[in-house]
Amino acid sequence: MTARIAILILASLALSACGLRPLYGSGESGSVAATLRTIEVAPIQGQAGWLVRNELVDRLGESEGAPTYRLLITLDDNITAFGIRTDRAATRERRTLRARYQLVSATTGLVVLDATAGSDAGIDIVSSEYATVAAEQTALEHLAGMLADQIVARVGIYAARGSVTP
Repeated sequence: MTARIAILILASLALSACGLRPLYGSGESGSVAATLRTIEVAPIQGQAGWLVRNELVDRLGESEGAPTYRLLITLDDNITAFGIRTDRAATRERRTLRARYQLVSATTGLVVLDATAGSDAGIDIVSSEYATVAAEQTALEHLAGMLADQIVARVGIYAARGSVTP
């Protein structure tokens, strides 16, 4: 029993020395959260763009004063049918939403981060066209949230490393 406790204590000490730190460890007063609040999200074309932009604005927080960075995003929204039946009708669709995003310094115009994010969702095609369209819309809303999460996480990592400097 004593040996197990000793191993547990040694393992916890080894984990604390590995250098892992929570990204948002200081909460809203931390440097990462402060950096995220200085980002202005540029308008994005289309319905998918509107959804992604709203999700990003919700996650980044309210801007305090003039923005330090501008986030430029280009989306690629694609629906592909597959799962063909014998009568050549599709039974499934895959909706793919990809984004190329750039974090640009507002003062210098330099791109400090250039990356991509993406996700996809499967959709069943049913006999009701309304239900299929509703499923496609729900998938788009879900994908917009997933894309926003990926983008904010990536920008947060750069902010935590101190790599995001104008």
